[in-house]
Amino acid sequence: MNLRRPTRTGLLATATLLAGLAAGMPAAGSATATAEGGECAEVREKVDRLEGRITPNACAFMKRQIAFGETPALSTYLDIFDREASLWEAGGPALRGHTDIGASITRSLALAPDLRYRGTDVVTDGAVMMFGQQNTVTLKGQKVSYPQIARNVLGDDGKTIQARRYYDRYELFEVLPESRRPRPLFAGIADPAGTGGRGAAAGHAPDRFRAQEITARLAAWNSGDAAALAARTGNAKLNGPGLDRPLTTQDGKTAYLRRLFEHADVEFKAGQAAFGRTTTYVEWHGTMKTDPEGPEIPFGIVERIGPGGEWELYFDTMPVIATQGEIGGLFQALMG
Repeated sequence: MNLRRPTRTGLLATATLLAGLAAGMPAAGSATATAEGGECAEVREKVDRLEGRITPNACAFMKRQIAFGETPALSTYLDIFDREASLWEAGGPALRGHTDIGASITRSLALAPDLRYRGTDVVTDGAVMMFGQQNTVTLKGQKVSYPQIARNVLGDDGKTIQARRYYDRYELFEVLPESRRPRPLFAGIADPAGTGGRGAAAGHAPDRFRAQEITARLAAWNSGDAAALAARTGNAKLNGPGLDRPLTTQDGKTAYLRRLFEHADVEFKAGQAAFGRTTTYVEWHGTMKTDPEGPEIPFGIVERIGPGGEWELYFDTMPVIATQGEIGGLFQALMG
């Protein structure tokens, strides 16, 4: 079903964001010097790539984030957060304060006590932190590995004031029998037959993402313009939830986005953005509807545009294909 509504660009929020970026985004030379210097050396050794303006509060946050990934415990998790912090994941309201956030991680560690992760592509831009990570857990006796973006806004002490987590919970449920799971959102999506995964008709590598693009890109997301979103990426590969291999053709990438827009009518505002030397993260956050008469569901997407022009999307497909009650039932099945 196509649920598209007229474009809603959130111009006021976007103008505010652009003003902040214009004032705060470092020049390419200063970003290189900061990211490749000696700042926060102990963190740099434990992540795949670290870029951006590494302030003392960002370094303090990353140390805490890595400590939890190496030795998960309630105490190391709560040490990441300010006592009044909020924490959001797709589909529901944000958790607020140590009590609710602590209860949530306690349930998660009961389900997967061997949770571990390593930092992958990390970009820090002042108080904004985009921490890419690869998580591993054991569920039903099977190892599961999945990517996640931990998006944080930090206080002066490096404690998280506002956190949002972007990952696809469907990957957790793949340990359950196929008959127990909903049909995956992107079933059957692939590059056209005969292209062999080559970027046929793509034609160029995209330029580095710039803050000035945010207004037009937000409009494309909110109007469901799959072709416009894919056109910018040229021959860059697209990785995202539900893909067994990257998509490289414009046809394949457009089909992927159209499948999302057929099932989810999004209404986003521009969230946070972080600019590194070679990597940019941009967050779109708001609500979606899976039915014109249905409720508005909290939802968001993070885009990563990487050093080779690669394009990655991070979001949770579960609210698009299942109700909160059904998702709860799947978690019960994991625990059973």
